[in-house]
Amino acid sequence: MKRTYIADLKDHVGQEVTIAGWLYNKRSSGKVRFVLVRDGTGICQATAFKPELDPAIFDLCDSLDQETSITVTGVVKAFEKAPGGFELGLKNLAIVGVSKDYPITPKEHGVAFLMENRHLWLRSSRQHAIMRIRHQVIRAVRDFFDDQGFTLIDSPILTANACEGTSTLFETEYFGEKAYLSQSGQLYNEAAAMAFGKVYCFGPTFRAEKSKTRRHLTEFWMVEPEVAFMDLEEDMDLAEAFIEFVVQRVLSRCAPELKVIERDVTKLANVKRPFPRLRYSDAMTFLAEKKAEFAKSDDEELRKLSADILKNGPGDDLGAADETAIGMSHDRPVMVHRYPAAVKAFYMKNDPADPNFALCVDVIAPEGVGEIIGGGQREEDLSVLEGKIAQHGLSGDAFKWYNDLRRYGSVPHSGFGMGIERMVGWVTGAHHVRETIPFPRMMEKIWP
Repeated sequence: MKRTYIADLKDHVGQEVTIAGWLYNKRSSGKVRFVLVRDGTGICQATAFKPELDPAIFDLCDSLDQETSITVTGVVKAFEKAPGGFELGLKNLAIVGVSKDYPITPKEHGVAFLMENRHLWLRSSRQHAIMRIRHQVIRAVRDFFDDQGFTLIDSPILTANACEGTSTLFETEYFGEKAYLSQSGQLYNEAAAMAFGKVYCFGPTFRAEKSKTRRHLTEFWMVEPEVAFMDLEEDMDLAEAFIEFVVQRVLSRCAPELKVIERDVTKLANVKRPFPRLRYSDAMTFLAEKKAEFAKSDDEELRKLSADILKNGPGDDLGAADETAIGMSHDRPVMVHRYPAAVKAFYMKNDPADPNFALCVDVIAPEGVGEIIGGGQREEDLSVLEGKIAQHGLSGDAFKWYNDLRRYGSVPHSGFGMGIERMVGWVTGAHHVRETIPFPRMMEKIWP
């Protein structure tokens, strides 16, 4: 059987084709049956006229249950009101695989039920659209760095090193030794940057955070560029250009999917350089003003948000409410830089102008999404780095190879990491990151 994909029907108007797919929906009107078929590339309406069909085929249309796999054959016609703008004048239909009592029906279902059936929920129009947008985000990531002359370096998933802190590591036994699932490919990226100049890694990362917020997963995908001889300002320039590229790519290539999920694209159209840049100290002042402003608001949600702003206190890392307040007050991402060194990772370089602060940056997306990028300039001085490793209680032996990068031709270098799921969550407007990856892994969720 030579089949035609629904996405290609525009090239076959007036021709007889066969489509293989699944029954998405059906309806009837007198002597006419409308069979909606999906094949992964789109949805097509096959129209059956009783006077023109074998009675057995016409009756078969009535017997089909949701998600039954079928083949439909007919002549392609342009029809503006049909899904995709084309329909099939049905001539033949055959069942490939029967579906009975499909659990996800057109009625409303709770999220818990849908997550239990995630393997089937992926077939729904909204989830399908989000996954296609995710695909385009990933394509944009690769295109951006490849076109900029970066070399892709695959970092290991099993590692003996803690990158972000030992409290969030998944530990496993490795031939009598301890190993961990990687939190980040950054340390290996730094080694690769000393060999290739501009590199990026892209793959799954793992965080054993006991968090049940809508922003956290225990397994997620992250892209991490690293560039030799690049300082913090250039790092922020790179992150800014990267985000703009990804968002504009989604807008240009995912219009149908964005329409399906009813995303307000005007909010994404504003994502163009330059982005606002706030020093951490200025962000504290901004948040204090917002806290006072929201506390007087007639909006109950804003008053609740006000109570949580600056809960961590000055000198601490930003909390979820802080990031929300900053993001919702701007129409494009905000770059908060130079956090207190005490709250950042051991490898961050201190600001020579004020060593109490680190040469780092977090990019906070609008609309309450929170941080989508974290990065900064790395410490290139061997003695300073060794001191920080000891200060953080990390094993000097485990980082001997990492310190070698400072022994043999050390240079200033910078980079960042962007989580794919948070980026997809932002551009799609998804409330929870569990909808942004095919099979999410969370504290209470490791199936299906």
